[in-house]
Amino acid sequence: MPTRALLLVLLASGILRLAGAATFEDLNTAFGIPIWADDNLWDDDAAVTARRIGWPLESETTADSSFRSYPPASELVLGARPYSLALYGEKNLASGISMMFANKGDAVDYAPGKPADAKRARELTKEIRDFKVAILKDKKQIEGALTAALGQPAADRFGQGSQTRESVKRWDWNGHAILLAAPREEYVAVRILPIAAADLQGKSRIPDAELRERLAARIEKRPNGDVVLKDIPMVDQGPKGYCVPATWERVMRYMGIPADMYILAMAGDTAAGGGTSISAIAAGAKEAITRGGRQLALEPGKIAAQNIKKCIGRGLPVMWPVFVDDAFDRSLFARAKERAQMSDPQAWKKQMSDARRAARKITNNPQGGHVRVIIGYNEATGEIAFSDSWGPAAAERWMTEEEAQAISQGGYQFINF
Repeated sequence: MPTRALLLVLLASGILRLAGAATFEDLNTAFGIPIWADDNLWDDDAAVTARRIGWPLESETTADSSFRSYPPASELVLGARPYSLALYGEKNLASGISMMFANKGDAVDYAPGKPADAKRARELTKEIRDFKVAILKDKKQIEGALTAALGQPAADRFGQGSQTRESVKRWDWNGHAILLAAPREEYVAVRILPIAAADLQGKSRIPDAELRERLAARIEKRPNGDVVLKDIPMVDQGPKGYCVPATWERVMRYMGIPADMYILAMAGDTAAGGGTSISAIAAGAKEAITRGGRQLALEPGKIAAQNIKKCIGRGLPVMWPVFVDDAFDRSLFARAKERAQMSDPQAWKKQMSDARRAARKITNNPQGGHVRVIIGYNEATGEIAFSDSWGPAAAERWMTEEEAQAISQGGYQFINF
């Protein structure tokens, strides 16, 4: 059969498709959700798009936003089960989508409080075996669905730094790049990006002068003496033990460095279900931070307002390793409601006297390791403000310096420039 005639037969049968031949309705059908309202996602309002696909708001700052869903097991996208679905927006417009399928974080039950008995060991072994099989299955299913809709993919790479770079399969359609990544025994991810962003392979660098101006504008000084950083993106780690990579994603994005907690978990050798070495993730993310024109700094000092103000005064959030006690943490949530009304620093400082004395009795559970972001301080009351990667309700809370020192693992890190 002549080559031209064979090509026509393949096109007519749907076995071969020309680039761009698929309609946005075809893609919505393939994905199983109405991502596109027309041929261009990038001129759509991010909040309107999120409502259309049913993903709730996760974070909103003056410059960007994110919407994230942890869907039920019954929901399918591209014929596979998604564990995390996220839409990102910049200047109110949709700027990217990240979909996470089988992965070592969400697919394994993270339960540090459970006794490490023989039964739990067998359960964990099975969960780890199952998620590794699921990665292979999801990769095959998703690649088949995208190939059926868009034709054969091209090979590409995505990400900054050797530890945070992925080999991907890429489909380009009408200004959209659809990337499929499946690092061995880590995760299966689909990302939808503008073609220009995909061509840069996730590289981004904000000039120092521009970043300095941005950071200065984010320092909020309140009448009650609070000094707090605004516009730190929220990343909800979900039920898995990804506090470290989620916190690093928040701070890196705040500093203008593209980041994703799942990729950071890979770079940091996060265990199945959670549990990340801070030194490992620092080593894994360092190259990406350096390529973004920044430096990673480590301070061994105490967590005190006088020390923290050096960073906060420059608009730099602090990554702080701590030990979390559930009862103490619940008391801080309760305290936050009352403190939100605080207008007299001296009266509040006096009211916190009992809490300062009680800090001496705090005992730390080695199994309760956690990382949070310090976002502010109040010298008059002797408090620090912090944020957890647990969703909007944990965006800002406060504790006394004595309490902070009692739960601190020692020292803190920040991204400098």
